[in-house]
Amino acid sequence: MLENILGKLGVGFLTSMLRKVLGSIDNDIAKNAAKILTDVEAEIAKGAITIEQVKEANRHIETMAENDTKTLSEINQSLRAEILSQDKYVRRMRPTFGYLMALTWAAQMFGVAYIMIFETDKASAVIEAVESLSAIWAVGLSVLGIYVYKRSEDKKLIS
Repeated sequence: MLENILGKLGVGFLTSMLRKVLGSIDNDIAKNAAKILTDVEAEIAKGAITIEQVKEANRHIETMAENDTKTLSEINQSLRAEILSQDKYVRRMRPTFGYLMALTWAAQMFGVAYIMIFETDKASAVIEAVESLSAIWAVGLSVLGIYVYKRSEDKKLIS
């Protein structure tokens, strides 16, 4: 929805808005970006960037917004199909994933606790190894969070 509004307002508005926002940030790169956007506005004002080029940029923004809308629609259709599916595996995929995440998390934490209590000489290496897994846990837990959030929405729609 925001993309549609911004698409309708166009490049001029976006340039002006970003220039003001970036100019208010106390950071050299942000200040430079604001200056560049000021230069872009000046180029548009003096005609170095033509009206046709601005219109083409506006059409590109609208196309991007339409693509985002189509993508969200496809995702929602997929989720609805999953909810309506009579296939038990498809309907139980989210809880299964959640249980697997909980089991693997618990196994890892019990393993770390065991090492810290009974084999303290290895604790440093194990904690470093667990730290290196943080990215994969972030991905898995993010997916689980989305599943839980979407399931909560599903339950609100049903009741």
